[in-house]
Amino acid sequence: MISLISWLRRKSLFLTIGSLSVITYGIIPTVGQTVIENTASGGADNLPDQRVDSNQVILSASPADLRLIKTGDRAAAEPGDTVIYTLRIENVGRSPATNVSVTDRLPLGLRFVSQSLRGSVGDRAVEFSEPSINASSRGTNVTINSTTTLQPGESLVINYAAELTPDAVRGSGTNLAQAQAGGLRSNQSSHRLRIRSGILSDCGTLIGRVFIDKNFDGEQQPNEPGIPNAVIYMDDGNRIVTDANGLYSLANVISGYRSAALDLTSLPGYSLAPNKYFIETNSPSRLVKLSPGSMVRVNFAVTPAFSEGKQ
Repeated sequence: MISLISWLRRKSLFLTIGSLSVITYGIIPTVGQTVIENTASGGADNLPDQRVDSNQVILSASPADLRLIKTGDRAAAEPGDTVIYTLRIENVGRSPATNVSVTDRLPLGLRFVSQSLRGSVGDRAVEFSEPSINASSRGTNVTINSTTTLQPGESLVINYAAELTPDAVRGSGTNLAQAQAGGLRSNQSSHRLRIRSGILSDCGTLIGRVFIDKNFDGEQQPNEPGIPNAVIYMDDGNRIVTDANGLYSLANVISGYRSAALDLTSLPGYSLAPNKYFIETNSPSRLVKLSPGSMVRVNFAVTPAFSEGKQ
């Protein structure tokens, strides 16, 4: 009987008995193996003392190859919502991938929900240590580490939750993830989340009126008309013109301390009306605090101007 000894793990075996014996089999490289060295020896039962060694065959093992697909459970969200992200890491190579980890960069305004991390390989649950979280002004990097080994054709599925904070309306809504195993890196995969402002907004609205103040109290009375075509400048360069009733409004103003100034050159024949009760309004400029989502009124009182020396 003819026998053959090989120092490789056999996956399939085919043997033909006769004058010519042919054995074929496949192998799977071990973890981290990059070179396959194989030597075989053969003999026969009627020749127990005669064995023949083959030549050495050296092959290069195909490396693992990772592919990452990222999805979310919704296309749009607003502050207060929770989004479930799914990361699917596939080993599409021909060698095992060990110690698979993922780094996911969340955009500004998305916060990783603690203890929401879940993972599986097929029907087998995967345990993770607490992820590493590094926050910056641009967003948050979440690094998920595991000791998982992915055999060729296997996939690691990771799920976690992220909560939207009010800062999300100022972020891009796009996060970018990449997996790695040792020195091997996957493609970069992103998910775009459309952010709706909802009931929250980081902007406010300015409203007001330019009017003739006859009694110099700074408040418009029923018999005090508005002034049309008056020009008001904001500290960010916005130019506002009042309507026929002297009214104006400006939406989507970034919150914080904002200033507005009345351009008296746009009102020939008028000057700023003195206020008998609040001297801080005796200036063509107003400073107000605008909170997110709020509305603030800024009025300007004027009075007809008289040339010096005329009665």
